Amino acid sequence: MEKPSILHLLTAAKNASPFDVNMAYDAGFETIMPYTNVTLSEVTGLTQDAIFSRGLSGVKREGIFIGGRDIDLAMQMLESAKKAMFAPFACSVFADPSGAFTTSAAMIAKVEFHLKAQFDADLKGKVISVFGATGPVGSCSAIIAAQQGATVQLVAYNSIADAQQKAAAWNEQYKINLQVVDGTTEAAKQKVLAQAEIVICAAAAGVQVLSAEHLKIAKQLKIVADVNAVAPLGVQGVAVNDDGVLIADTGAYGIGALAIGQLKYKTQHQLLKQMLPADQPFEKPKYFEFIAAFKLARELLKTQS
Repeated sequence: MEKPSILHLLTAAKNASPFDVNMAYDAGFETIMPYTNVTLSEVTGLTQDAIFSRGLSGVKREGIFIGGRDIDLAMQMLESAKKAMFAPFACSVFADPSGAFTTSAAMIAKVEFHLKAQFDADLKGKVISVFGATGPVGSCSAIIAAQQGATVQLVAYNSIADAQQKAAAWNEQYKINLQVVDGTTEAAKQKVLAQAEIVICAAAAGVQVLSAEHLKIAKQLKIVADVNAVAPLGVQGVAVNDDGVLIADTGAYGIGALAIGQLKYKTQHQLLKQMLPADQPFEKPKYFEFIAAFKLARELLKTQS
């Protein structure tokens, strides 16, 4: 009798995300087991308990999902789980804290897609200003865009020093060159917008970051992407369902939260399905994070176009 598939969901948070639990069931996992308040030092033990307890026929029907809210901790947990395993006792691991990896991947893939469709251009060399840049989605989006050759500006809203500290750490870890710009005053924000070709809005839900007047200042602007689906929306003039829609009184195209969310959902669903056992008996385990999510989101857009 074939053993049931199990997804072990590890999170540093107090609660496992119901979103991730639902996604895992819908992708085909028969059992999801959450582990909450998990520390980095506990990942090795939990991983080895999972892989050594079912034999070879069982371990190939297991996966580990890493949630939480901290993108850096999630990456460290993924690496710790990976190091705790060895062939043939190994299973696939997928990190997606607060859905930030798949959301960011979907957003940058959408930006890239519409940039090509409307301007026959790619991300290389484009000036991207990220609002909400130190949150999970904003920071991950910035890293992905920088890896594609964009000139990425983290717009500091509260503390420039805190943003600079985080940018320095990410620059070293991912071999990129994130810049920090002042967005703490209205004049500073207007200066940022005057240079921006692409704007990413990943600020807190229900906070309007950019008004229609702000967009008029941004004469170089080509694409605006907003992940906020809670009124007031993050960018005035970009509706939640907009998917490359020309923003009124501008030359820029908007991408709204639900358009991004649909691709995020498909990306996460497909990655979870790929963790399930295939027909090949010796299939190698897979390790998914934001880079893998971005590659898949790109491919999904290609097949839909």
